Amino acid sequence: MKIRVVSSKDEIKTIEYNEKVVHFTFRPSKKDILLLVTQCPYVEAIHISQSRKKTISKSTEMVLEIRGIVLIVGNVWGHRKDISEYVDVSKSMYDYIDHYRANGFSDVEIEAKLTEEMYLSVDIIKFFLKSKKI
Repeated sequence: MKIRVVSSKDEIKTIEYNEKVVHFTFRPSKKDILLLVTQCPYVEAIHISQSRKKTISKSTEMVLEIRGIVLIVGNVWGHRKDISEYVDVSKSMYDYIDHYRANGFSDVEIEAKLTEEMYLSVDIIKFFLKSKKI
């Protein structure tokens, strides 16, 4: 799965129609989020840093909840926007999930292992675990 990295308000207009997960490097306003969900009706999750999560308004969170969009907290480590506008979450993460589930690990145990092994936030791993069940 790919996470689309958006680093400016102007960039929202360039996002492709079928994006599923978007990471904002800036604090998106309610207007920015509404533009995103209009531009990308299939978006499933918005990924933002912990510091930006604290500044998201309750009304924005309600809009996301009504639309079924998950607000994920975490960072995109080591990503260089000048090289690619996407962060690629490798297929190996899904292979790990399958492997751990086949060996009887609970989702909580899988979260702990993947957080340690893949340097991803717990929230993004929970999102991938949930999407893997579907």
